[in-house]
Amino acid sequence: MRTVEDILTLLGGPEPAAARLGIGTEAIRKWRQARAIPAKHWPAVLAATNLALADLPKPNAQKSRPEPAVTDSTIPEGEAVSRAPDGATAVLVLADGTTIWGRGFGAHATTVAEICFNTGMTGYQEVLTDPSYAGQTICFTFPHIGNVGANPEDIEATTPVARGLIVKADVTEPSNWRATRHLDDWLKSHGVPGLAGADTRALTIRIRDGGAPNGVLSFPADGRFDLEALRKQAQDWAGLEGMDLAKEVSTRQTYAWTETTWTLGEGYGAQSAPKHRVVAVDYGAKRNILRCLAAAGCEVTVVPATATAEDILRHRPDGVFLSNGPGDPAATGDYAVPAIRGVLEAGVPTFGICLGHQLLALSLGARTYKLDRGHRGANQPVKDLRTGKVEITSQNHGFAVDEASLPEGVEVTHRSLFDGSNEGIASTRHPAFSVQYHPEASPGPTDSHYLFHRFIGLIEGRDTPPSPAVAGEGRGEGNSRATA
Repeated sequence: MRTVEDILTLLGGPEPAAARLGIGTEAIRKWRQARAIPAKHWPAVLAATNLALADLPKPNAQKSRPEPAVTDSTIPEGEAVSRAPDGATAVLVLADGTTIWGRGFGAHATTVAEICFNTGMTGYQEVLTDPSYAGQTICFTFPHIGNVGANPEDIEATTPVARGLIVKADVTEPSNWRATRHLDDWLKSHGVPGLAGADTRALTIRIRDGGAPNGVLSFPADGRFDLEALRKQAQDWAGLEGMDLAKEVSTRQTYAWTETTWTLGEGYGAQSAPKHRVVAVDYGAKRNILRCLAAAGCEVTVVPATATAEDILRHRPDGVFLSNGPGDPAATGDYAVPAIRGVLEAGVPTFGICLGHQLLALSLGARTYKLDRGHRGANQPVKDLRTGKVEITSQNHGFAVDEASLPEGVEVTHRSLFDGSNEGIASTRHPAFSVQYHPEASPGPTDSHYLFHRFIGLIEGRDTPPSPAVAGEGRGEGNSRATA
């Protein structure tokens, strides 16, 4: 029997082999990694080399570690299964009865949530602690989650708000110099369950094509499952539409924030000589946004999501920041919109991100709607219509601003190049603007940092809202309800 390297030599090397066989170089890489050629490639290899089938290196039928019974099936009506298939210790049950078995890790718990996917290759700890993920279980598309461990610095809130996570590969021992503990141990300490060994690609495609479903992730300590009861729990959960979650993740009291951004070898800094006073309304604020504001020279005062205009203006702010957060913006808008309108009427420069962007739009008279799939992950291109530049952005949102509902005096400033949905607006009547994405997350890595400086420029009177002639070139009715 020939080795993979023998076959590649006969074919002229890895790249020529890929070209001759009509496959990608990634497939060749997997051959070399597995030291075997999958059956689907045998006909092409045999035709190109004139070898016999017995000459080809084949996958080992006896794996060194047995694979768990990770399956995707539909529960028959009325059937309740109490014991998992061999090798499986956790399950994801969707509202339509689909079951995905795998290996449990993290905390022994059962949680119901909206199942979404995130495409980021790094930053899983930041994702799990991002308050915008309240009410959601995350399917990570990148297979190697957990391999850099966990630490007390890479968090966006004190505790994780995501209700669970689903990954392809088992969580390995940490291999990063900043790690202080294993991800499994960190999840256990916060009561968050995980499921490994799932076909995350298939689940992602399902979400992409059919929208984010409700589902229950169950990792019971006794290994017993009542699938019918889990399915009913998923079916009965109301979902995120119409749900106000900002109150659940917001601060309960006002506090000052002085910590600035992280520097290699020094850690986080401190703002000791601020130039401007900014009030940040916490609808579920990520810490790194507050750090960016402090690093831009702001004395930051954080107030609860339910703060009124009077509560905000009492601090005599030079600017007001509207934070990111979870849930349906229309529900949060019941109490947030009157407060924001009061700030706008007072003429205070205002900047919003994510949920703050949607709430600003509602305050200016627009509407929002729920995306079928949402945008969650890094490397998402957005065009700045003021400059024509394209930014590589990080995003996490399930709702969007309906451009067709924008009134006069509100202009589109940014648009997604993935699906044409709205990514930014600015008022021509008030010193206010907002973006749907996360400039503080730095996937570019610095493509969007200018937004914090634009906010400072607005406070100092150096920046003005876009003119209708400039921003209007991006105003299109046809893209107003595009989805991811």
